[in-house]
Amino acid sequence: MELRDLKTFLAVARRLSFHQAAVEVHAAQSTVSARIAALEDDLGVRLFERLGRTVRLTAAGERLREHAAKMLDLEDEARAWVAGAGEARGSLAVRVPESLCAWRMGGIIREFRQRFPLVQLSLMACAHDALEQDLRQGVRDLAFLLYDGINAKDLVVEALGVEPLVLVASPGHRLAALPKIGPAELRGEPLVLSKTDCSYRRLFEALLDERGIVRAAGLEFSSAAALKACVVGGLGVTLLPELAVRAEVAAGQLVALPWDEQEGGPLETAVLMLRHKDKWLAPPLAAFMELARTRLMAGAPQT
Repeated sequence: MELRDLKTFLAVARRLSFHQAAVEVHAAQSTVSARIAALEDDLGVRLFERLGRTVRLTAAGERLREHAAKMLDLEDEARAWVAGAGEARGSLAVRVPESLCAWRMGGIIREFRQRFPLVQLSLMACAHDALEQDLRQGVRDLAFLLYDGINAKDLVVEALGVEPLVLVASPGHRLAALPKIGPAELRGEPLVLSKTDCSYRRLFEALLDERGIVRAAGLEFSSAAALKACVVGGLGVTLLPELAVRAEVAAGQLVALPWDEQEGGPLETAVLMLRHKDKWLAPPLAAFMELARTRLMAGAPQT
């Protein structure tokens, strides 16, 4: 069993495509197929079901995925100890909400790149769906989430702080003139919400549902910039981290609606950092986590 074959196996497991895995590992598709076949012969099991153009992991493949990730972690650990942290190589895959990445992580990313110039840093939008599975399977090394909490025994969850949220609308919106906004005032209102930044969205929608607040058909965006432009144009109300709309509010493009906390509770969300409990803390991963602990929520937003 060669590490090269395990890396290829994990690429196919992530992509569920031999073609896309070949691009990822910089090899011909025939080479990828040959490596997987050699691994299957060595283990005496089928790792993938190939049904036409559909590729799926078998039960044996699911079991191997976790162990393969651990073995490659050990390889990274050995290389790091031999070469020293300053020469660390490899990659670090992080899922992070768009608002945190855009408005709080600039300084962290900059310092990380200075300390680990040879490590490939991959930052992906952090929808809640499949997040825990990605951490368990080693697809992602670390994740950040805007949410109140997660109860998972195999995940290490650290609360880094609290992010204030704000309801905003265009200055000409009907709600902008009201002295207080509670759940009842949102009845019949279209909500413009983020698809990839929105674990807190679920909590807010659950609050409205509990109060029986029926909204108009809403709009959903995967881009915060497109979402804000829509709200500036008067097409609805959105809930976002306060720091994400600070510039637009200061410029008069958006208005922060005066939320009634006595009626709806505070608008805020915890900022969580998550990893699998068995994940080896390679020097780059440990350094990124420590930067997040000390810098992410400290002071003004980082750009």
